[in-house]
Amino acid sequence: MSNKVFLAGAAGAIGTALVPMLIDAGFSVYGSTRSTARAKKLEEVGVIPVLIDVFNADELAREFARIKPESVIHQLTDLPRGLDPSQMPQAIVNNARIRNEGTRNLVAAATAAGSRRLVAQSIAWAYKPGATPYLESSPLDIDAVAPRSTTVQGVVALENYVLAASSLVGTVLRYGHIYGPGTGAEQPSGASPIHVQAAAVAALLALQRSNGGVYNIAQDDAQVSSEKAKRELGWSPSMRLVDRR
Repeated sequence: MSNKVFLAGAAGAIGTALVPMLIDAGFSVYGSTRSTARAKKLEEVGVIPVLIDVFNADELAREFARIKPESVIHQLTDLPRGLDPSQMPQAIVNNARIRNEGTRNLVAAATAAGSRRLVAQSIAWAYKPGATPYLESSPLDIDAVAPRSTTVQGVVALENYVLAASSLVGTVLRYGHIYGPGTGAEQPSGASPIHVQAAAVAALLALQRSNGGVYNIAQDDAQVSSEKAKRELGWSPSMRLVDRR
């Protein structure tokens, strides 16, 4: 079995936390970025950089055909530095496009290249208002009005693409509000916080252990229940990168 992993969004907050975990677990990591400067930084930490735009479906397919990754991890977002409120309206639109068009292109490229597994980042605050804690089986808020509807529609598209790909073991991680190094938020916030390193560990465990499906990933005091991830993946919100230096 190949140990090649294509990590889309390798230079992002979760991607940065996840890279050393994947390398330590024995994976060869091909990390995507659109920035030459970020590509050099990825190479310095042991990643094989791939300069690619996820919206260029043809180029993405060619790169996947060349690399032939066994697995794909989708951690792409398009968020302003520090979550600048003045830029968030456009970021909502950009993220929805990544979740829809970007995920569609990744799934198509992975399927054509013969990849076997796909783990994708979703969010844990797209549920329809109701009794809490929300379970993975709780309905999403598909009747939301703008601007929330833009976010929810993007989430629905992403999850449908990942879970409907019959040739892939598709896993969706519904992350809570990420905080920690590189996220723009140093302290827990929101109804369902989760530390960036715990989020990264969840992606690694999903890659290694998941049989497909949806998992909430958040702290124990969250508005969502993460009991399924604990039970099936052996994950815990207290998990962090082990520093072996």
